[in-house]
Amino acid sequence: MITWNSVAVPTDLPEVRDEISYQRVVMNSGSTWDYTPVHFDPYYAEKQGHPGIFVNTMHIAGFADRIATDWAGPQSRVVRRKMRLAGSIYAGDTMVGRGRVVAKPAPGLIDLQIEVVNQRGELCCPVELTLELPG
Repeated sequence: MITWNSVAVPTDLPEVRDEISYQRVVMNSGSTWDYTPVHFDPYYAEKQGHPGIFVNTMHIAGFADRIATDWAGPQSRVVRRKMRLAGSIYAGDTMVGRGRVVAKPAPGLIDLQIEVVNQRGELCCPVELTLELPG
């Protein structure tokens, strides 16, 4: 178990990779009640200038949280997340997450910087995240 006292600044988190299938993009859109057509209708997405359907913001936020909490363990808790969409993760892409501990702003809290990129290394979403850790 990772504790606040055991974390050094900086610490790199393990890279996380996730294959994004067409089915997962559509299923995530439905499960989050995000019925924006760019997430399930390829014709509509193309008319909007995209090469195909792409994951929604909640999917990327959940992925960023997973990078942090998979590393920190089940006792950790996300208390702050700030993200900026800079690109899209399309069906057929591999979503790649890289994180780093950048600060310990207060006892029990650590700040992370996470980058969500695609398989070509193109930045899709920079994330600032604060985790609460035990002890």
